[in-house]
Amino acid sequence: MGDFENKTDEWKGEVKETVGDATDNEDLQAEGTAEKLKAKAKQTVENAKESLDDATQAAKDKAKSAFD
Repeated sequence: MGDFENKTDEWKGEVKETVGDATDNEDLQAEGTAEKLKAKAKQTVENAKESLDDATQAAKDKAKSAFD
C-alpha cells in the first residue's frame, strides 16, 4: 500500500470519526479513530522499511566502493 492509499484510509477514518462526533455515535467515532490510527501505523511501517532499504543500499554501495 502506498502513500496515497494510506492517506485515503486515514481520510475515511477522519470522516467516520467526524460523523460519529456529529451524530453522537460512539461506535462510528471509535471505528473512525481506529481506521485513522491503523492507516498512520501502516505509513510509519512503510516509511521505516524504505529508510532501512535506503540504508542497506548505501552500506552495500560503500562496501563495494571500498573493495574496488
